[in-house]
Amino acid sequence: MHIDSFLDYLRYERGYSTHTVEAYGRDLRQFALYINVYTENKTFDPHLIDSDQIRNWLMSLLDSKNTASSANRKLSALKSYFRYLLKQNVVSKNPLQLVSGPRKKPVLPSFLRDRDISQLLDSDDFEDDFEGIRDRLLLELLYETGIRRAELAGIKDNDVDISVMQLKVTGKRNKQRLIPFAKRLQEMLKTYIDAKQKTVTNDSGRLFVRQNGEPLSPAMVYYIVKKRLRAIPATKRSPHVLRHTFATSMLNDGAELNAVKELLGHSSLASTSVYTHITFEELKKMYHAHPRAKK
Repeated sequence: MHIDSFLDYLRYERGYSTHTVEAYGRDLRQFALYINVYTENKTFDPHLIDSDQIRNWLMSLLDSKNTASSANRKLSALKSYFRYLLKQNVVSKNPLQLVSGPRKKPVLPSFLRDRDISQLLDSDDFEDDFEGIRDRLLLELLYETGIRRAELAGIKDNDVDISVMQLKVTGKRNKQRLIPFAKRLQEMLKTYIDAKQKTVTNDSGRLFVRQNGEPLSPAMVYYIVKKRLRAIPATKRSPHVLRHTFATSMLNDGAELNAVKELLGHSSLASTSVYTHITFEELKKMYHAHPRAKK
């Protein structure tokens, strides 16, 4: 079926993360199972796949309560797979050439208001011990830089240059970028590093660690953020909310879209432009406060 060789190509030649490769594998095997069970082929052979079978598969996904976003993600995996087969001369035509995914209703990213950020970061809920200092810095860093939780978990001690206030981050597909930070974060980093040196004996070389010296995993970062965000009512509780808040705050305060794109590590400007819709919605709300708009 060439699926395994395709996944090896993604992992070793394209440098995709293990999480992404596993997701591609699940989506492709789900499609292969559909072909084996519900089509006349009764066997998954890339040479026999046609566009109608793919469209019927997409319809079955939607009928099974998959969201349009989920169906489009699976379709994207299938498109990548057939591009690979064309490149390897396994197939001579691409059955997905005229196939488009289901339209999805745009969902604006959740973000925190300024008062919520103040409540989160300036509260007295953080203990004065190592974990309290670490958790406050973790939240502050996510909000002030907009990095992803996996990027935060992967930061090494030598990725932080406190003197010039600069952070090196390794993002998706091992792309690295430099992110500046301000004086407040510089002081918090100094405080944390001092607490870390006094508390942690088994140094792993990672910036964010547990008390036993083991690096924080992305799952642990998610848990810490979710726990701390409980104080904020009516909001999604995940690290990505802080990433969304960073981007929204930057654009609301006049940052250029291209600059925000580079800071976020987006490969496409289209990924960043979604935050302009948030700022426009905010402007609409402000306008409706105008006395003539109320009439």
